[in-house]
Amino acid sequence: MSALRVPIAALLCAASTCAFAQNYPSRAARMVVPWTAGGTADLMARIASQKFSESFGQQFVVDNRPGAGGLIGTEQVAKAAPDGLTLLLATTAPNSVAPSLYAKLSFDPVRDFASISLMATTCYVLSVHPSMPVSNARQLVALAKARPGQLTFSSPGSGTPNHLSGEMLKMLTGIDMQHVPFKGSAQAIADVIGGQIALSFENIVVASPFVKSGRIKALAVTSAKRASALPSVPTMAESGVPGFEAIGWFGVVAPAATSKDVIMKLNGEMVRMLSAPDVKERISSLGAEVVSTTPEGMDQFNRAQIALWAKVVKASGASAE
Repeated sequence: MSALRVPIAALLCAASTCAFAQNYPSRAARMVVPWTAGGTADLMARIASQKFSESFGQQFVVDNRPGAGGLIGTEQVAKAAPDGLTLLLATTAPNSVAPSLYAKLSFDPVRDFASISLMATTCYVLSVHPSMPVSNARQLVALAKARPGQLTFSSPGSGTPNHLSGEMLKMLTGIDMQHVPFKGSAQAIADVIGGQIALSFENIVVASPFVKSGRIKALAVTSAKRASALPSVPTMAESGVPGFEAIGWFGVVAPAATSKDVIMKLNGEMVRMLSAPDVKERISSLGAEVVSTTPEGMDQFNRAQIALWAKVVKASGASAE
């Protein structure tokens, strides 16, 4: 009798899981964004949440939980119930950079999350206030060398790729600049626009409208090739800093123990939405490149990014606690 109980229990469990996945989502869900409203991640999350709401017939609410370089909101999802009703708009800083930047983390960006799909990749734009007497990265480096320690650069938080891009510039050129962290992209770029901060490496999604309106001056993009959103802006290599390359990424993940059936249901919807012309147009118009993957593909991508940023952190000596 007891020998039959295990397979019967297993069958009942499997049937229950299958029924749960078929009925998912049974109520409203939330997508946590570990950054402030108005930034790149927030824009991506609102696109995904709107489409999830339309497709599943349940509301997916964007929940901004900024702070600590994206760690606060990311940790909340790592510890959330694995019911598929709490998702994370995963980003480069907490999910790829943090493992090498922090001596201790309250979560593991690989072990504690179930990948669903990548959504987009972006680059960063080295920008300055229009009054700055430089027109390319080479001239900026010369100015920084003439004024050691006087130039400031902003970022949406310590340890973000924006911050580390500035550290990479210091490392590759030997200049000395002061980092000024904020709690999000909106404030970080606002102080460059206002002239309080000399420069920033801001995500192209956020920076592009301000570049096109002339409120900031773009010196270079950090990708290996020119960005379609700003085709006249040279790469860092073209602008005088060879060997400089950095990209950002956005994707959706859930707590690690979330049902595989739910993960695949969400993945299928993400792949479908990211192939839709209106979504492609919205993301591309922001300056980002649409990317969809399998859950396994996203895992492989992030493992490679973790290894890449570990080299940058080690070489720069950057750390955060």
